[in-house]
Amino acid sequence: MPREQYQTKLEDLRDDVLYMSEVVAERLRKGLDALERQDADLGEEVIAGDAEINDLYLELEGQCTDLIALQQPVAGDLRFIAASFKIITDLERIADLATNLGEYAKRADREVFPDVDVQRIGDDTLAMLQEAMDAYAESDPERCYAVAESDDDLDAACEAASDLVVRDLIERDELREDADVEATMQNVSRLLLTIRDLERVGDHAVNIAARSLYMIENDDELLY
Repeated sequence: MPREQYQTKLEDLRDDVLYMSEVVAERLRKGLDALERQDADLGEEVIAGDAEINDLYLELEGQCTDLIALQQPVAGDLRFIAASFKIITDLERIADLATNLGEYAKRADREVFPDVDVQRIGDDTLAMLQEAMDAYAESDPERCYAVAESDDDLDAACEAASDLVVRDLIERDELREDADVEATMQNVSRLLLTIRDLERVGDHAVNIAARSLYMIENDDELLY
């Protein structure tokens, strides 16, 4: 393959990875909106959209495999392709977590725990994902470190939200009927799972930043 055509394929891979990230971010935003509105139809739309993400993942996996197998890239090009492959894996897993939000939205009762600001946590995870993808797109190491630093704040917010749910449950005294207890525990479980899943989205954003840093500077500091 001529060098010019090879470079075009590398650029196409970067563009396609960025497109996948946009689709995944849109799914995550819709999942959060579905939760906020208790919109079962929107939640179902998020769930149904997972097939598109899986197709994108398989297509990009094929591009990465072909570039490695047919071109035998070295040094920076090899790191770029390897990083792209790892990043699409993290994006696919974020999409799975967005699907979880769609499932929770079909059954959740957000009014049970009004003081838990899931939307703010979700906005923070989306910002981390965008920053990580900007680092990848622009080969910006400073943004990689910024994402890693943001994760500490996200973890603290998720821990505080989980503690608030548990404390609220312990302090309740109005639960008398078995049906009330069961319904409340189901809502507690869904809310704690939502918080956990958003924290995991942040972890995947850090993974993307770590792979981007390795791609840019051959620096594995954030990988471990």
